[in-house]
Amino acid sequence: MSDDTERLLYQDAQVHVIARCPPLTILLVGEVDITNSQELARTLRRSWNGGEPLVVDTGALTFVDLSGLRVLALPALPPEDRWIRLINLTPCQKRLLDLMGWRQKARARPLA
Repeated sequence: MSDDTERLLYQDAQVHVIARCPPLTILLVGEVDITNSQELARTLRRSWNGGEPLVVDTGALTFVDLSGLRVLALPALPPEDRWIRLINLTPCQKRLLDLMGWRQKARARPLA
């Protein structure tokens, strides 16, 4: 891992949150559940610049519960206010988003 292209933003026993640049992409590795979803939310909020959607790669997540899915999909916000764009969704993540009716909602504004 090169310090000028990747930086660890948060880690606990279950998940690593890594910033990759350029362009900025947040990589999630491990598991997100109720024990770490609030810290994940804070970390993502601190990483977002307030402009373009924050790109979050969930392909290396091995587990995500409903609390983590809420952090990532932002279902409580109107579509135009969603600021996270998920990439590399696993089949299980897609299925959960579909079951909750949040899959379309998880796709924030497209990147320019």
